[in-house]
Amino acid sequence: MTTQRLDRIVTCYRIGDPNGTYPIYDATGSQLYPGRWNKTSTSCLYASEHYSTAMLEKLVHGSGHLPPNQHFITIAIPTGLTYETIARDKLPGWDTQEPSVSRDFGEKWLSEARSVVLIVPSYVARLEHNIVINPAHEEFEKIEHSRPEPVWWDERLFD
Repeated sequence: MTTQRLDRIVTCYRIGDPNGTYPIYDATGSQLYPGRWNKTSTSCLYASEHYSTAMLEKLVHGSGHLPPNQHFITIAIPTGLTYETIARDKLPGWDTQEPSVSRDFGEKWLSEARSVVLIVPSYVARLEHNIVINPAHEEFEKIEHSRPEPVWWDERLFD
């Protein structure tokens, strides 16, 4: 798990409510509701490498119900920014139901600001990746995102 520099633009996706308490491109919610890779003492943005994985992540965290007004943004992480990658087999215990191993790792990564991006395996879709973004990192301001666009949910997902 060595810090590297991106050799291409990385595109990822994030889903949320643009009119909600916290904007889609905001990390406040991660402190209130920590995810697999952070604790309440640190904030980060969670995104997914694929639009479909972002949908799956939203579905699993919504326990079968979705909040209204869901939109997505496309996030573009430019060439040359720093990143680290966690391979599924390189951090034993990252995938336990209680995510203490991954939270401890993520907490250290965020507080040390070793890179702006951490590429991690998706718990929901094990062959896919999520992208954890550190808003406290000096390179964060170089990351761009699109305007929110509506998410279309196929009703068969909820049958």
